[in-house]
Amino acid sequence: MFRRALAALLSAVLPATLVRGAEVDVRRDATVDAVERVMPSVVNIATLEIVEYSDPFSRMFREFWDPYYRRREADTRYSLGSGVIIDEEGYVLTNLHVVRRASKVWVKLADGREFEGRAIVGNTRRDVALLKLVTKGNEKFKAVKFAKDDDLLLGETVLALGNPFGLGGSASRGILSSKNRRPPVEGEPLDVADWLQTDAAINPGSSGGPLINLRGELIGLNVAIYREGHGIAFAIPIKQVTEALSEIFIPEVARSAWFGARIKSGPYPLTVTEVEPDSPAAMAGMQKGDVVAQVNGRTPRDFIQCTEFISDSPNREAALSVHRNGERRSLTVRMIPLTHLVRQKIGASVQELDKDELAESFGFHRREGLLISDVEQGGPAARAELQRGCLITAMDGQATADLVSAAGVLVGKRKGDRVELNVVVRRQRGAFIQTRQGSVTVRVR
Repeated sequence: MFRRALAALLSAVLPATLVRGAEVDVRRDATVDAVERVMPSVVNIATLEIVEYSDPFSRMFREFWDPYYRRREADTRYSLGSGVIIDEEGYVLTNLHVVRRASKVWVKLADGREFEGRAIVGNTRRDVALLKLVTKGNEKFKAVKFAKDDDLLLGETVLALGNPFGLGGSASRGILSSKNRRPPVEGEPLDVADWLQTDAAINPGSSGGPLINLRGELIGLNVAIYREGHGIAFAIPIKQVTEALSEIFIPEVARSAWFGARIKSGPYPLTVTEVEPDSPAAMAGMQKGDVVAQVNGRTPRDFIQCTEFISDSPNREAALSVHRNGERRSLTVRMIPLTHLVRQKIGASVQELDKDELAESFGFHRREGLLISDVEQGGPAARAELQRGCLITAMDGQATADLVSAAGVLVGKRKGDRVELNVVVRRQRGAFIQTRQGSVTVRVR
C-alpha cells in the first residue's frame, strides 16, 4: 500500500523519465499537438484557369500571385491558396479571393488525395467562400473545430497553417498582436475593421488556411501580409467567418428555394438570428431566438447538417421543431422558388439563360447573366429605369450567372438597402445591333 502511494506521489511531481524510466519527447508541446490535430483538415486549392475580375480583391491577388504565375507554363494548374475542412461531409472554408477566379477547382488534402471542389456562393464583404468536395462514395473527412466568437486572448500563441502550392502542410507560429486591426486597402469596400493581426507568417499559398489557437480551434482565416511592414499579417476573425457562413450556406443557395431565416453557425445551439419579413419562415411563425431542435423528424448535429436537412425537404416543405421560451413548437415552412424572392426584392422577374437557343434569341451568351422578363410597374427596378430584355450580369460586383448567385446577394439585403446591378442592354437599330453596358443602383424593398 505504501509503495503504491509513493509511486503515485512521485508520478505527480517528477518527470515520467524519473518514475518509470520511460522516455518523454520534450519537443512534443502544445504547438506540436495542435498542428497534428488540425493539419489533416488543411487543404490546397488549385485551378487550371484563372478568370480575371475587377473587384476589391484585385490588388491583393496581384501582390500574392502575379509574380508566380508569370513563370508558369500554359495548361498547368495554378495553386491559388489554402482552405480548411469544417464538416465531415467535405465542406471547405477559404477566402473568396482564392476561388473567385477559378473556372474549375481542385482540392488536395494533406494525405495527397485530390477532389474536385464545387463552389458555393461566397461573401464579398467578408472575403469568405465555401466549397463542397465532390466525392464518389460516402467519404468522411477530418474537420476543424470552431472557437467561440470572442474567445481571443491578446498575446496568446497562434498558428497559421496552410498547404501552399500543394507541396504539403506548412505551419508558422506567432502571437495574436491585435484583435481589431484595419490594414490600408485604399478605400476598397472590404469589411476589415476587425481583422486579426498576428506576427505569424502568412505567405502566398497559405491565404485561406486556418489560424488556430493552441487548443487546435479555428480562430480565423488567413488573409494577407502587410507589405509595408515586417511581421504583420492579417486573418478574418472567427466571428466574421461564422456570420458569413450563416449568410452563404442557406436553403436559398443550396436548393434555389426561399426559406427566409438565418441560423447561427459555429459551436452554438442552432439559434435563429434573423427572420425576413413576409418570407416563408415568417409566414410559418418562426421568430428570432427560436432554437431548431429537429428538421423533418431528424436532429441535426450542426449548422451544416441543419441547412442540408432543410434544403432536402420534400416538396419544399420543411417541418421544424423549435424551442421558444421553454416550450417546444412545431412549424411548417413552405419554401418558394427564388424567382419570387428576386421579384419581391427588386420588382422584376428574371430568368436564367440556361439554354443556348434562349440566349441567342436575345443576342447574349449562355449563362452570361439573368434576363429581365418583366418589370413591375412602380417597383424598384422600374424606378431605376430597367426594362424587359435587359441582362443583369452582376450584383454588388458578384457575377449572376444563375438565380442562386442573385439570391446569395439579395437575401442579406434589408428594406431600403442598396444593390448595384451591372446591366447590358442590346438594341436593334435597323441592320445594326447596339450594345450598352452600365450599372444602376436599386433600393430593395
